[in-house]
Amino acid sequence: MTKTTKRNWKRLGLTAGLGLGVTLIAAGCGATEDSASMEDTVGKGQEIELAYVEWDDAVATNHVVAQVLEDLGYDVTLTPLDNAIMWEAVSTGEADAMLSAWLPGTHGAQLEEYGDKMVDLGGNLEGAKIGLAVPAYMDVDSIADLTDQAGKSITGIEPGAGIVAAAERAITDYSNLNDWAIETSSSGAMTVTLKQAIENEEDIIITAWNPHWMFSAYDLKYLDDPNGTFGGEETIHTMAREGLETDMPEAYQVLDQFHWTIEDVEALMLAIYEGESAEDAAAAFVEANPDLVAEWTAGVAK
Repeated sequence: MTKTTKRNWKRLGLTAGLGLGVTLIAAGCGATEDSASMEDTVGKGQEIELAYVEWDDAVATNHVVAQVLEDLGYDVTLTPLDNAIMWEAVSTGEADAMLSAWLPGTHGAQLEEYGDKMVDLGGNLEGAKIGLAVPAYMDVDSIADLTDQAGKSITGIEPGAGIVAAAERAITDYSNLNDWAIETSSSGAMTVTLKQAIENEEDIIITAWNPHWMFSAYDLKYLDDPNGTFGGEETIHTMAREGLETDMPEAYQVLDQFHWTIEDVEALMLAIYEGESAEDAAAAFVEANPDLVAEWTAGVAK
């Protein structure tokens, strides 16, 4: 498994500080106050790996949690994976945790396959939703009313994503969709296609979910789902590998206590969409929300 996103800019600063402390000790100057405080840091350079899918909400969530853990001294690796591989990685212990389990419906199949090999830390965000969405200018309000819009095509995200599986079920559940197709690519490609369609006021039907910045950027509406194929509101859960609580109890506690709202994550997602780096946006969010961070780190010695 390739670690493609290494958040080591703070770790490099820590290494430099420790190096300076060693030099001062060798010179008979003793440890500095800064190096002493580093020795008291909870993580003390322990490595922790968070797996995620490159969905916009997951990018925002994982960078915020990584920032909090880094501030506690951990050396955090963020590893982007396909959805099924993300679940497998945590179940086998190749990754330490993930924060993107949509339950009970969207990732129900993955939970059934891997859930007994990991620890469910509970919800980190409530009120999540998936479905088919269209621009508000389209004259259709229900999946059951679709006829030949958008060339009888649904624009999806990655193959294997839970929302794509739900869209595939919808094609079977709704007789009016039996000759429709789902065009899969990636979440990024889907939003690019959405942007182009809206600019040209063209029909488009997408696999959509909340939280997502596109509902802040564009005037979209979910199509009613009278057959209930896409389910109701869901909760996004945090899942940890077995043994993490013993190996890194403080990191486990932060992951267990992490929670926020759709408003929180969508504000961060929009900042990233508008050009701020995920690292900078996460750092700014953490700095601007000390009370929330205090809840996540409550009981963790610093």
